Amino acid sequence: MGMQKLHQCCFLLGAVFITLFFVVCWDEVKVGTYLHMASSKDLTHLKRRQAHRKHLIRKLCSANSSLNYRQKSFTFDQIPDSSLNHLIVDDHHRVIYCYVPKVACSNWKRVMFALSQNLKAPDGAPYLDPLDIPLEIIHNSTMHNTFKKLWMRHGRYARPLMDQKLKNYTKFLFVRDPFVRLISAYRDKFVELNEYYYSDFGSMILQRYANISQPPTSAQEAFRAGIRPSFSHFIKYLLDPQTEKEKPFDEHWQQIHRLCHPCQIDYDFIGKLETLDEDTEHLLKILGLDKHIHFPPGYENRTAVDWEQEWFANISLADRRKLYSLYETDFKLFGYDKPETLLNE
Repeated sequence: MGMQKLHQCCFLLGAVFITLFFVVCWDEVKVGTYLHMASSKDLTHLKRRQAHRKHLIRKLCSANSSLNYRQKSFTFDQIPDSSLNHLIVDDHHRVIYCYVPKVACSNWKRVMFALSQNLKAPDGAPYLDPLDIPLEIIHNSTMHNTFKKLWMRHGRYARPLMDQKLKNYTKFLFVRDPFVRLISAYRDKFVELNEYYYSDFGSMILQRYANISQPPTSAQEAFRAGIRPSFSHFIKYLLDPQTEKEKPFDEHWQQIHRLCHPCQIDYDFIGKLETLDEDTEHLLKILGLDKHIHFPPGYENRTAVDWEQEWFANISLADRRKLYSLYETDFKLFGYDKPETLLNE
């Protein structure tokens, strides 16, 4: 009798265990299936996003589109070699990155260094973690393997090499709302103490557009006196026809299409700062590097689109419209809405 009860208890416990095991496993199967479906859905969305961005550029770059700008009809070979300095090449992974200042370029430059493994740390080993690479190296243009450097090394034989790489490598860039990028550039170079930009631009801007005949000789002196170019002065400088007669725009406010030549280079991937996290993850998966490279986190104080109204409050309507005309090609090529609120007040 005791043995029979023992068998019954064992049977019941076994049945309970099997039931629980089935329930837990079934939940895991359902969760796994759901995650796979969600992941597939996200991937489909990201692929469609890229297809839309690339289609828009191809459509606007076509000969019969309404978009017109000076270099649109150029071939790649007609682009001056000096204008190819923003194309960074990693031959090991067959990747070309066109960097755009004020669009997460510091972190993408770090990634390109880590991928190439050409840059050595003080101990002689290559940098493998992007975050380990010092900022002063990141922004030293002579340290990067660019198309311009290829031209300097190979002269007239460089163009066939460039064509081969453009045909066979994965090419990408990241872009940003043009007006927000300008605000970010102004904040970085003129609101923050920057001796180089004060010496090269700030002092001259104060003379021409703030009517200060003898501005302080250094940024530190100017800041102590409470003197700095305002955002309005900066916009006046950009709109002055004399500015580019003297020298081309600095890369931080140069139009993106003039830095990266999207009508001459068929980019495989177009990322945006506004969707940086999703686009970065997607691109690293495309490159097969998502398990090997951790993209550095961005700064919390990114300039936001909803700040535009405040920053442009003291800019006249006429100047806002002129500024839009100056950057209209970037707005259109990269799918940014025309800022109607700013232009139609």
